[in-house]
Amino acid sequence: MALETRQAAEITEKDTSYVLGTYKRAPFVLVRGQGMTVVDAEGREYLDFGSGIAVNALGHADPEIIAAVHEQLETLGHVSNLYHTAPQAELAESLCQHSFAGKVYFCNSGAEAIEAAIKFARKYARTHDGPDKTGIVAFSGGFHGRTAGALALTAREQYQAPFRPLMPGVSIAPFNDVDAIRAFVGPQTCAVFVEPVQGEGGVNVATPEFLRALREACDEHGALLVFDEIQSGMGRTGRLWAYEHFGVQPDMMTLAKALGGGLPMGATLLTDEVASAIEPGDHGSTFAGGPVAARAAQVVLKRVSDPAMLAHVEKMGALLMGRLRELGSPHIKDVRGLGLMIGVEMDVPVASVVQAGYERGVILLNAGENVLRLLPPLIVTEKEIDRLMEVLGEIIPH
Repeated sequence: MALETRQAAEITEKDTSYVLGTYKRAPFVLVRGQGMTVVDAEGREYLDFGSGIAVNALGHADPEIIAAVHEQLETLGHVSNLYHTAPQAELAESLCQHSFAGKVYFCNSGAEAIEAAIKFARKYARTHDGPDKTGIVAFSGGFHGRTAGALALTAREQYQAPFRPLMPGVSIAPFNDVDAIRAFVGPQTCAVFVEPVQGEGGVNVATPEFLRALREACDEHGALLVFDEIQSGMGRTGRLWAYEHFGVQPDMMTLAKALGGGLPMGATLLTDEVASAIEPGDHGSTFAGGPVAARAAQVVLKRVSDPAMLAHVEKMGALLMGRLRELGSPHIKDVRGLGLMIGVEMDVPVASVVQAGYERGVILLNAGENVLRLLPPLIVTEKEIDRLMEVLGEIIPH
């Protein structure tokens, strides 16, 4: 057995022995990455069309992120949120200037951003309408996280069943069903949580009519509209925020994944109106918005908000979707998405396609049993798309 193979086997054995098995891992050990490529312990290269689940928007080992993080670590690494720091303040200013928001709450992950939004929505409703306005509406196919509150908004039986009873007061409405909205959003609703583009649920794009109807229903009943852009935000759809495609602004928005450039970083963006209900002590986090992660996030936000980058994402997304539709497999039922957030729905399970991709040096993702999900770094070029299509032409069933 070669040295590299033995080392990979040892790492896999240690992982299996000591790391709690909450994930089914791919059958290799990744050791380094550069740009669009990652390399495993045996020296095999993989073209990365998953971006660490939409995290590595600028690819692997981006020099500007590395330089910013290195400089910040040498200057000030961590002080907690008991103290002001420039990187956090400057990042918050940039996020507000580039969005609808007046305030930002920082956290460490997408699920934490959702938990914060739940608390802020209920505090806002309690402040303005009293203690009984606590209802939350979420949608079929949605995924908002696996922590206790977020899990109650994530209507997946296999995720929820072992952990009931869940947080009460949550109703699950049908996604993209305008006619059903009035049956679910009412006077006791404090917030509606929705993904403008569902990620884990199969890359399902909301219709403009649906999001407009949600905005109208929330306004009518004094409920807050919360957009979960943890996966669709930060330039992924060809706009900085997916909500820009629809002409509908939320009252709150949750972010994570690409925001931190690979470091743990999440955020909940709020209007000043919602923020006015939140006081010191209502929520908190020791690590949130720390100087190092905030410096990395500044780099990412600057780069992905560049009009040239967003135009590139739109161009590459249109090219990739067009090429996917030309594959001609009878097993492909739909190709959908926005920008570089793309789903290929098939009438067969896609697990074998993901595995075959590994064997040919391409990392792919699934979104449920029958949807192949493509989330390449936003720096992807036509050359990498050509290679992907060559591989997909070999491994997609015909």
